Order: sequence, then structure tokens, then C-alpha cells
Amino acid sequence: MPQIEHSDYYSHILGTSLKVEVTGHFGYPIVMFPTSQGQYTQNNDFHLNGSINWFIEQGKVKLYNIQTIDGWSFYDEKISPQQRIKNYELYVQFLIKEFIPYIQKLHETHRVAVAGASFGGYHAANFAFRFPDVVSHLFSLSGAFSIRNFMDGYSDELVYFNCPREFVKNDEAWKYKHMHIVLSTSDQDICKDKNLEMADILRAKGIDFWYDERKWINHDWPLWRMVFPTFIGRFFS
Repeated sequence: MPQIEHSDYYSHILGTSLKVEVTGHFGYPIVMFPTSQGQYTQNNDFHLNGSINWFIEQGKVKLYNIQTIDGWSFYDEKISPQQRIKNYELYVQFLIKEFIPYIQKLHETHRVAVAGASFGGYHAANFAFRFPDVVSHLFSLSGAFSIRNFMDGYSDELVYFNCPREFVKNDEAWKYKHMHIVLSTSDQDICKDKNLEMADILRAKGIDFWYDERKWINHDWPLWRMVFPTFIGRFFS
């Protein structure tokens, strides 16, 4: 079994510690996000991490499953939409200014991979498209590409810049040319249409990507466990 460690990473930007589960002893760093309001251990608990054990044990990849703040951003109905997006932007700034630099230094690398399923796919995609210079691979498993549904009609610049389906259309395509982008879905996936739309956006801009659609399987862990080893194998064998 791979080596697993749990630690706390203190964020000066958020003013609190976030939990991190580190899986593996060596390898290319993959920052992973849980599904909606999931614990930082969720990808391990539901065996998504385990689906790529071979690559972890061989020292091909090392996983960093980071806690999200869904509960006090998008899913906190007690605060205003404006405060929800402000809180989430603080989390994004924590990633780009604190957590990713820590991993860059630790691994002596400029770029990292990001991955997640469902809302974790949103977190991964949003970060990758916001900060393409530091992301080499995006693995979005049944992801979504907008957070308008959490905003109760509220709109501002922060909302726009956290909706990849909007800002990527207006961005310069060269920024993404180096990135390996995987959009994974299935014919019965509730997020299939969102992935088809994102694929169309990338195609129209001439940005290379891998669209993977499986058959006869739902938006759930069996799908994600099935496809993740295929994607990791393609790039990290």
C-alpha cells in the first residue's frame, strides 16, 4: 500500500489551517479536490486514489488531496452571494500564492497536475484555466465549469473569472497550448452537456484536449475509478 500522511497547511490568506492528505513517496505532484463539501480524505475513502495505486507505488505520481471551503463559500446560504464568491476567491488565492508554491519548491518543478471529480472537477478546471502557466495536466472527471447556480442572480467580475465556460472564450488560446486537458464524462452523466459545451469552447479556440465519454454508467465513483487509471497511464507510465 502507498505511504499516506495527513498534515495541516496554515494559510495566511484564509487565516486558518487546511488539511492535506499526501499519498505516495515520490513522483509528479497531482493536486486533487473532493466533490461537493467532501472531506479532504474523500478521494481516498471512495478508492479513486486506490485506482491508480500502481502509479503511486512506482513513484510516477504523488497525490496532494487538499481540503476545500465549499461549506463557507458556495454552499453557505446564510451569507450573501457576494460574500460566497469573495470567500472562494480567497481559497483560489491560497492555492496560487501559498499551496502551489510550496509544492513547486518541494518537487523542484514549475508545473503541477490538478484533478477532481464532479465539483472537484470544477475546482481543478477553474484553477487550471485561471492559472495555466503552473498547470501541466487537468483531469476533470464529470466536472462543471460555472458557479452561476450558486450566485442567486448576483454577478460581478469575480463570478465571471470563476466561470471557465465564460472567461476561456475570451482568453488567449496560446496560454493553454502546453496543457494536457482531459474532459471525462459518460452518456448518463448529469454533467455530460456541460462537458460537451466546454469541449466546443476549447475546439473553437484551437486548444487541444481529450474528450472521453463512457457508456452505460452514471455520474458516480464507479465511473471515475474506471477512467482515472487510463488517463494517468497515458501521461505518467
